[in-house]
Amino acid sequence: MNARLTSALIGGLAAAGLGGCGGGALRPSGDPLSVGTWGGDNAGVIVTDSTIHVHIGCTFGDIPGRLSVDDTGRFSVAGSYVLKAFPIVLGPKLPAQFSGRLVGRNLTISVAVNDTTTGQPVSLGPVTVRYGQDPKLGPCPICRVPKP
Repeated sequence: MNARLTSALIGGLAAAGLGGCGGGALRPSGDPLSVGTWGGDNAGVIVTDSTIHVHIGCTFGDIPGRLSVDDTGRFSVAGSYVLKAFPIVLGPKLPAQFSGRLVGRNLTISVAVNDTTTGQPVSLGPVTVRYGQDPKLGPCPICRVPKP
C-alpha cells in the first residue's frame, strides 16, 4: 500500500471514530431516537420500537411511533399527555406537542399540553435526559412501558 493511500485511510478512520466522541455530535437527519431509557432530574423517557413514553415530574405522556430529528437535532411531534397522574392516574389523555433537541446522548424536551378540561394551555419543561441514565423522579415512580 502506498504512503498516500495509507495516510488517507488512517485519516478517514480517525474522522469516523471522532464523530461520535464527546457527546456533542448530532445524529444524521431522520435518524430515530435510540431505544432504551433516558433519565435526568425529575424526568425520564422510555423509547421502544413503537412508542416513546415521557415523564416530567408526576405527569406522563406518549408519542406514537419512532421519533426522528432533523439535521440540527430538533424535533416537534404530536402525542398525548396526562397531567393528573400521581398518586393515582385521574386522566384524561390530552392532546400535546412534544418538541426539543438531541445533541449526542442528551435530549432536551418540552411539552405543550392542550388542557381541554380547563381550556388553558400547560407548558412542561424544558428538561434534559441522558441516554442510558436512570430517571430521578423523587416520589413519582416511572411507569412501565405502555402496551401499544
